Amino acid sequence: MAEKTIMLVCAAGMSTSLLVSKMQKAAEKEGVDAEIFATAASDANNKLEEKHPDILMLGPQVRYMESNFKSKLDIPVEVINMQDYGMMNGEKVLAEAFKTIGVK
Repeated sequence: MAEKTIMLVCAAGMSTSLLVSKMQKAAEKEGVDAEIFATAASDANNKLEEKHPDILMLGPQVRYMESNFKSKLDIPVEVINMQDYGMMNGEKVLAEAFKTIGVK
């Protein structure tokens, strides 16, 4: 079982797949066992129940969902920085997730 589980949500779940790959490589480089996965906004509730992530990160295109998730979840909900998302900067997005959930 992974030490930390990070869930990314975007409109269709496809644009974040490359970001997941880059974040996974960054986690391996850091020596952290992390399960990182992406899902479509339409399937987010199912994945939350199934995977019980430590943090939910929203793609900039679904930032409008932030308050809804924050009101019903007891885990951190963050919107991915638009520039980091656009550049697919897995290291920076991973660092932000780890900072939020307290991974050194």
